[in-house]
This record gives sequence, C-alpha cells and structure tokens, in this order.
Amino acid sequence: MKIDQAIILDHAIQRDLIEQLLATEGDSEDRRHLFKRLKQELKIHADAEERHFYVPLIEIDRTQDDARHGIAEHHEIEELVEQVEEAEFDSSGWLKHAKNLADKVLHHLEEEEQDYFPKANEVLSDEQAEEMGDQYLNAMNDARKQSD
Repeated sequence: MKIDQAIILDHAIQRDLIEQLLATEGDSEDRRHLFKRLKQELKIHADAEERHFYVPLIEIDRTQDDARHGIAEHHEIEELVEQVEEAEFDSSGWLKHAKNLADKVLHHLEEEEQDYFPKANEVLSDEQAEEMGDQYLNAMNDARKQSD
C-alpha cells in the first residue's frame, strides 16, 4: 500500500476519535478513555509519519518545506494535547482546549491530504511510495501492539 493511502487510513481513525470525544460530557469514563486513545493514536502516528513520510521528503527540494511544516505541526499538536490533559475534564476550559486540538488536527489532516500527498506522489516513484507505506504500516502495527 502506498504511503498516502496508509496514512489516510489512520486519518480516518483520528477523525472518528475526535468526533466521539467532542460528543462526550463531563468528567466521564468515556471522555477519559477516548482522550487516552486519541492521545496514543496521535503520538504513534506522528512518530511513524515523521520517520517514514516526512524524513524522506525533507531530502527532496520540492517537498522539504512541506515536510518541515508537517513536523512542526506535530509539535504544536503535542502541546495542545498537554493543554487538554492538564485541564479539568469537566470544565469549560477542557472543552475549549479539546476543540482547539480538534481544529489543529483536522487542519493538519486536510493539509496533508490536499497538499502534501499530491506533491509526494509527483516526486516519489510507485516503488518508493509502496516501500514507505509498508514501513509506515509496520511501525504503526508494532506501536499499537506495544501500547495494548
């Protein structure tokens, strides 16, 4: 599977978790569980994506700026995750931070899908994209097994 297709599968998981999380209320077990799952998905996704998508693209002039921007957004997302985590789960502040996180993640996913993936497909051979996709999927599967 090509790298963009592999990443899009995980984007769907993130979108679903965000939607479910924002539909929760108060300091519920459901809210805490969904946040924990989203936090874990975002972390392992960022690690695998940086290693198997962005790092190779940094070496290509045409995609270098996008790759650096994508990595920077991962760091911004990490900071927003911390803000959500530090807020009281039943406070209005928690919901504000959760919505900020959701907005940033959704923006990042759209930017990748609309801008970065088409450019990557122009500069990568099918073989390169397939190899990167396999490496990404293996990294995600390994990380998910370790987090269970």
